[in-house]
Amino acid sequence: MAVCRDRPTADWAAGPFECGVGPWTTQVTRPFVLGPQTVPEITDPSAAARRPGLAVLSAIVHSDSRRSAAILDAVADGWRSFDKDTVAYWFETMEIALANTPARAKWRELHMSVGSYYPGHGTLIEEKYLEGEANGEAKGEAKDRATLILRVLEKHGIDVPEDIRDRVTSCTDLDTLMLWFDRSLTAATAEDLFAENEDGQAEGNQNQTSA
Repeated sequence: MAVCRDRPTADWAAGPFECGVGPWTTQVTRPFVLGPQTVPEITDPSAAARRPGLAVLSAIVHSDSRRSAAILDAVADGWRSFDKDTVAYWFETMEIALANTPARAKWRELHMSVGSYYPGHGTLIEEKYLEGEANGEAKGEAKDRATLILRVLEKHGIDVPEDIRDRVTSCTDLDTLMLWFDRSLTAATAEDLFAENEDGQAEGNQNQTSA
């Protein structure tokens, strides 16, 4: 599957791509592509609440669109009806999915407005958010990724021992955290995050620092 933010790239990614031997075609691949022409612009809060996964895809695919802000506003409004844990899960999933797109900055602002019922009043929740922002975007992103990894494991019903929880939350290397996130999607145990590489050394060990 390919996810594209512009139509020309999406059209190219749809193929077909042919493989062959000599004059014979042995395989034709037509990837499943999600792009601006196939994913709707979710601007209805109720639709975002009913289908949060589609809302995330809509925000990603249309992140370069002039209606990107309207999509994010609608999604944030729709998700306000979720319970606290569900709100946190989907908001963090969206933030990581938006990666380095311009839409990510606006989404972080919306995240704060949902986390604090009284923005601008210096509440503890708001202060903690601003404190984290001041510590640097990279550190904040590492924390977000670590939180998402643990949340994915918990949502899959996987027990996370305290030592593994500490190892994940103390890691500040974004590449390592992304590797662990990918593994968390299919992990059967928390230890599967640290699968050994071909040299027999656990990946990511060299990239951790103490919190």
